Amino acid sequence: MKKAIFLDKDGTLIPDIPYNVDPDKISLQDGVAGGLQLLRDAGFRLYVISNQSGVARGKFEEAQLEGVWKRLQQLLETYHLQLDGFYYCPHHPEGSRLGYATSCACRKPAPGLLLQAADEHDLDLTRSWMIGDILNDVAAGNRAGCRTVLIDNGGETEWIPGPYRTPAITAPDLLQAAKAILQTIHEPELERL
Repeated sequence: MKKAIFLDKDGTLIPDIPYNVDPDKISLQDGVAGGLQLLRDAGFRLYVISNQSGVARGKFEEAQLEGVWKRLQQLLETYHLQLDGFYYCPHHPEGSRLGYATSCACRKPAPGLLLQAADEHDLDLTRSWMIGDILNDVAAGNRAGCRTVLIDNGGETEWIPGPYRTPAITAPDLLQAAKAILQTIHEPELERL
C-alpha cells in the first residue's frame, strides 16, 4: 500500500479567493512547489481534497472545476510535479441547488473523500498525512486515520476545539510542513541506529 499527502486547495495550495474558478486567478502559495517536491521525493502520492460549496450555493457550475484542476496541474508541471488526484465535495446543507443542497459524508470535516481516494488508489491512511489551513481539514484527516498538519496562515478564524481537531504538526507554509513531516519519518530510523 502507498503513502499519500492529502492537500486542501484553497488557502493551502493556492490563495483563498472565495468561489474562484477562474484559472487566470489561480497561483501557488509560497513554499508549495518546494514542499511538494520534498514530499514527492520521499515517495508520497499527492491528492487534493477540497470542499467546493460554490456548486451547491449556485456560485459556479461543477464542470468549471475541471479548469481549476487543469490550471493546478499546469502550475505544478513548471516544477516537474504532478498531482495524482483531485477530489472535491460539491455539497452544502444550506445550498440552493437541487441535488447538491444536502448533508453528505464527503464534506470536510467528514473523512469521505480521503476514504474514497484511499480505496481507489490502494493508499495506507496510517502512513498518510492531511495538510490544510483550517481545523475542518485536520478533523477530516484525523477521522480518516491520517496524521495531520495545520498550515497556520490565518485561514482558521473560528478555532473551535473538538476530539479530532488537534493537528500533529503546525507550520506556517507547505515547505515547512513538508520538512516537519519528513523529520517525523526519519526520527524513528535515527533512534534505531
